[in-house]
Amino acid sequence: MAIHLTAAMRVIATGMTSVIRYVFTLTTTLIITKRAACWSLFIMALTGLSASSFAVFAADIASSHFAANSNSNSNSGSSDAIKSDVSHIQAPISKTIVTTIQQTWQLNLLKEALCRSDSGYKVQQMSTQMNQKRKVEEALAGTVDVFWSMTSKELEETVLPVRIPLFKGLLGNRLLIIRKADETRFANVKTMSDFRQLKAGQNRYWPDATILEANGLPVVTSYQYTNLYPMLEGGRFDYLALGAQEIGEELASHPDPALKVDSHILLQYRSPAYFFVSPKRPELAAAILAGLESMVSDGSFDEMFNRELKIEQLYREAKFEQRVIIRLDTPDLSPLTPIERKELWLDLFSMQGAK
Repeated sequence: MAIHLTAAMRVIATGMTSVIRYVFTLTTTLIITKRAACWSLFIMALTGLSASSFAVFAADIASSHFAANSNSNSNSGSSDAIKSDVSHIQAPISKTIVTTIQQTWQLNLLKEALCRSDSGYKVQQMSTQMNQKRKVEEALAGTVDVFWSMTSKELEETVLPVRIPLFKGLLGNRLLIIRKADETRFANVKTMSDFRQLKAGQNRYWPDATILEANGLPVVTSYQYTNLYPMLEGGRFDYLALGAQEIGEELASHPDPALKVDSHILLQYRSPAYFFVSPKRPELAAAILAGLESMVSDGSFDEMFNRELKIEQLYREAKFEQRVIIRLDTPDLSPLTPIERKELWLDLFSMQGAK
């Protein structure tokens, strides 16, 4: 009796009452011994297995029954109905989120957004280091549920973008790591024409490489980000452009006495970074968007952003308005980019800069 009561409770909890009707219809065509075995397996499935396991069980029972009775005309109508309904049984949506995002502002933001949408989500971090291409491949395969990246048209067409800029446009305000010996050379840059005499280094997988090339800037690329630092010191190119919020930490993690952060130039282009979600998890993309919109609406996004990225300190140290601004076009920028939503961006794009 207890096992039947347990089964009944699980049926109610998982919404399978309609499935029982199909199994009942199926078993009425079996002989008594096979009918008992079928119901026993059904009870075991409900009491000891997940909904997805039950779907496999039900499909297997139905398949065996259809094969054994393939020549029976009398049951063809009910068999087709059962086949159709069993094929639509789906496992419940997973609340475990697999991500490549490490312990950063982006991860904290993701967790908060998910909490706003549904507190049942659990974030599981992958320790494997992946380049951009690999992240996309894993997202398409469903191994990775969400990652973050600077956007591009190709990326937005391949995986699901959540179009709330994670850095409020700050990632597109780039400072330069240069050789100390070239400090005067960079200080003499006044125009785009001057800047085109300098050669950039970029990761080939990053959208930045395409943006720089589209603006007629010479670029040397590497498929490994860590290779760029010795390449810069060795004179393969003249500068490495990184987001203003990350450049200090990045240089500190690749210490080299021959390199420094340039104090003269701000390279600026519209290049929002978004959360990107596997096409297999559209409900997750919707949940993240809902959570982020809630945070934007009540001001908690800005509060968390300013606190975790130390924006006031960054403005003081970077001295954006005292720099020569080299503005680039982003020809690949999606028309769906929410540029008109002023609350999503910092005011850096309206600065005049040094003359």
